[in-house]
Amino acid sequence: MKSFTIAWKDLHIRLKDRKGFLMMILMPLILTAILGTALSGVMGGEEKLPLTIVGVVVQDQDELATTFVDDVLKSKDMQEFIKVRTVPSEKKAKDWLKKEKIDAGVVIPVKWSGHLKDGQLKDLTLLTDPGKSLQASIVESITTSFTDKVVTMAVSSKVVMEQLASSTPVLTGKLDMRKAAAEIAGQLQEQMKAATNSVSETPIGKRSVSSSQYYAAAMAAMFLLYNITTGAKSLLNERATETLARLLSTPTGRMQIVFGKFLGTFYFAVIQFTIFTLTTHFAFQVDWGKNLMQVAVIGLVYSFTVAGLSMLIAALIREEKTADVIGGIGIQIFAILGGSMLPLSVFPDLMQKAANITPNKWVLTSFIDIMSGTTWNTLLLPVTVLLTIGIISLSIGTVKFKLR
Repeated sequence: MKSFTIAWKDLHIRLKDRKGFLMMILMPLILTAILGTALSGVMGGEEKLPLTIVGVVVQDQDELATTFVDDVLKSKDMQEFIKVRTVPSEKKAKDWLKKEKIDAGVVIPVKWSGHLKDGQLKDLTLLTDPGKSLQASIVESITTSFTDKVVTMAVSSKVVMEQLASSTPVLTGKLDMRKAAAEIAGQLQEQMKAATNSVSETPIGKRSVSSSQYYAAAMAAMFLLYNITTGAKSLLNERATETLARLLSTPTGRMQIVFGKFLGTFYFAVIQFTIFTLTTHFAFQVDWGKNLMQVAVIGLVYSFTVAGLSMLIAALIREEKTADVIGGIGIQIFAILGGSMLPLSVFPDLMQKAANITPNKWVLTSFIDIMSGTTWNTLLLPVTVLLTIGIISLSIGTVKFKLR
């Protein structure tokens, strides 16, 4: 009972600290809004690939050029992503690119397919805007995919025809060379047309996650970490001011004091997480997933872990200044390594493995899984890891912390 009294006292003090409380709430909300909006065009979720206006310069009536423009760029599968504008010249295309009338340009040379029988194509000229790298990548992917397939089909056809021409059935007149060549060419063309869809969107999991969802989860994971230093500083401050020593003079045990301080940090972390999730949902329309029970469980477990770590830090350091250093540097390192600043997918494999030591990595990936749609079995490992970290930290902190 006395532990709960201590916890309530700590919670009451933190809630009265308006500056600190608003900082713990407003800062993650502001960063979520900024990062989620700034990266909305380059991350998944409900966002679609941007519509890319491609200016095409066809310098002659090359049959392959017509096929590329009509059957690939203007195909039904590409209409959602690609809009084609015919441009009279390369100079005009560069001018339109500067004036942002087009997002990228493709210049098809004269007699593009002139040496296709030998397995060679003249190089296309791709005009791009440095500020629209995503659109440039889309156009480059489409053109490269098409040209590679055309050359592959041409070389394959050439090899097959050469082998066929020297075969016994043809030499003996049992096989009509022209008929066989027509059938082979027809089959290769069908295969090429079937493989022209080079741009598609495929979410990982049942649903993809938007930038606002990702950074809402990332900021929640990062700013809850600050409760580690806040809880530790509370203990250190009360030890320095002899508050804990006076508590010991009352019928209050050492375990009750430490556990009460742990509960105070746990309560505040839960309140912070609850306010943050509700605000991001209603103010920023962030979808935290269809299973809110999963979100609540991960939030509670993470708050437990953070509170446990605060007791461990308090046991290992002697001064509040050291706690400030840990909060200023250590938590930032954890935030970067755990994916709260940049998605883990952009890190090398070694750093992705090293991120497993950070608790915010486990909670961030859990929230992303929940937003994508996942099962309880998937969350079993992160919940176990977080609980283990919290229990071990609380145990060591309780044993090692000195009240005087």
